[in-house]
Parts: sequence; C-alpha cells; structure tokens
Amino acid sequence: MKSFVYQGLPSRVVFGAGSLEQLPQAIEAMGAQRALVLCTPEQRAGAERVAALLGDRAAGVFDRAVMHVPIETAREAREVARRMGADCAVAIGGGSTTGLGKAIALDSGLPILAIPTTYAGSEMTPIYGITEAGLKKTGRDMRVLPRSVIYDPLLTLSLPVGLSVTSGINAIAHAAEGLYSVEGNPVIDLMAEEGIAAIGRALPRIQANPQDVEARSDALYGAWLCGIVLGSVGMALHHKLCHTLGGSFNLPHAETHTIVLPHALAYNAAAAPQAMQRIARALGRSDGHAAQAVFDLAQSNGAPVALKHIGMKAEDLDRACEIALQNQYPNPRPLETGAIRKLLDDAFEGRRPD
Repeated sequence: MKSFVYQGLPSRVVFGAGSLEQLPQAIEAMGAQRALVLCTPEQRAGAERVAALLGDRAAGVFDRAVMHVPIETAREAREVARRMGADCAVAIGGGSTTGLGKAIALDSGLPILAIPTTYAGSEMTPIYGITEAGLKKTGRDMRVLPRSVIYDPLLTLSLPVGLSVTSGINAIAHAAEGLYSVEGNPVIDLMAEEGIAAIGRALPRIQANPQDVEARSDALYGAWLCGIVLGSVGMALHHKLCHTLGGSFNLPHAETHTIVLPHALAYNAAAAPQAMQRIARALGRSDGHAAQAVFDLAQSNGAPVALKHIGMKAEDLDRACEIALQNQYPNPRPLETGAIRKLLDDAFEGRRPD
C-alpha cells in the first residue's frame, strides 16, 4: 500500500428524511443562542420555516445571497449579523447561500450550520470564494467549514430534475478527481467510489420520479461523500477548466461541470487507469470506460452535453485553453496545449468520448 496522509474534517452531520426538525438541538449542540438565517430571494419561504423552527433562537432572515458571493453582499450580511446580535448563521440552500455563510465566518468567526438543498457539496469543505471588483478570490480556511450540517432529503424534492442531474454530476466530478489526486488516500478512495455509485443509481430514478424519497436520499448521501472528497484533497484538470470557463466566460456552474467531466476523464484515462476502473465500476460498467459512463449518465438523463448549448462561443475556445494553461498544477497527465485544445473542442461540440 502506498504511503499517505489522511486529515479528517471536524463537522457534525445529521442525515435523514425529516431531520430538519432536529435544527433546534443542532444549534444548541453548537453552543449558539441566536442564528441569522441566510437564503436567496427565491428561498425565502424555506428560510422563514427555519426561523419558525428556531423560535426565539432566530435573530432574523437575510435573503440576499447570490452567486459568486459579491464582497458587498458579504459585508452587508456581516453587518446585519452584528446588529442583530447573532452568534451563528444558518445557511439553507445551495452553494450560493453556503458561500455567503462562509464569507461571514471568514471575517467574524461566526460558526455556520448548513442545510443543503442541492448536491453542490460545498457545505463539507473549508473552501471559500468571494468576488471583488469582478475578480473571484478563492481560498481555504478552517474557519469557514460549517460546524454542523443537516441533510434532509425532503428539502430536495422540489429541486428541478434538470438541476438535480447537473448538480449530481457536478458532485461526481469532485469524487472522480479525488480518485487521482496527488493527495489521495485509501479512505478518500472509498468515499469517492461510494459517492459516485450513490449518485449514479439515484439520478435515473429522480428523472423517472422526482418525488422518490429513497432516490433523493441516495443522491444527497452521495453528495455528502463527494463533498468530503472535495474538501479533503486537491483537484486537477477538470476543476481548473471549469473554473476558467465559469469565471472567464460566465457559464453556468453545474452544467459546465457536467459537460466537461467526460472529456477531462478521457484526457487523463491512460495516466490514471485505476481511478478510471473505480469510476466506471461505480457507474455499473466493467470495461473501465469512465469517460463514456459519465457522458452516457448525463445524456440519458437529459443533461446538456455540449458547451455550445450553454452559451460558450467557438471563438473563445483558444482563449479558454490559454487561460487553463497559465499556471501548472498537479494532474495525472502533463498539460499539453494541443490535447487540451482538442478536449475543449470535443466538449464544445458534445462528442461522446472514444
């Protein structure tokens, strides 16, 4: 067995249908007294329900979370928390709301309790991102890791099927790259394969019946495991490409991950055969063709498979390739300009990997 370092992340997880009802006890376990509830404008009703559950422990609701966490929004939320005497934040929603909670914690040290309603996985990571003057700064700081997370599959029943599929494959991307990370270890490998398998079996059932609670539970369980992988080990080519495409060309996050992942796996396949075997096996294939397995999972469940269908322009592909190659980073296969340019072209056209 190879040598490795494993560092567990200190968070408390409460999982199960109806587990939202345990919120007051979870706040008490954190030693907190007054919680500021965070959400997007669209999720105000869910935040009000959370505030009602908290009763006197609710300091108020801040409903202005948006994508990429603008620094102005983070500062406003911090001031509201201070003014209301909040000693913790409860973030209900997807990555945007969790990201706002992290921005508050980074500056103030307020502990966060996260209640995910998508499969983003950011609730399990100490990674944050804040946008200032049009530039998104990301970093890693243990202060932003949510102290407690409540996973209630009932809260995901209203997640649209299309977003469920792309959010789920976005989560699979975290686990897939974790399997060939230079910081990988046997514990993370187990979590990664189990996470991929859980989401892989859940998505077709959600597509068939969005109200299938067991399928929703599988997907959320998988997202939890994939989120741990993302927070524990470094990512590689796939995440770098998606960061470039999303940040520089304003492409939607989950859809971009869904489209790029099969092509990033195809690029790395020969250099990481064991990882490809585990990914393919988790998705029910015995031939080791991880790239095809992920592409077929996306296409058969109605997800977009071509960058040209989500707003990417052909004339921007050269620039995207240039940006992606600016800084070298660990990846199983060396970064080669021609091969990465072809990867982007395949993803642009939506070609099924060979």
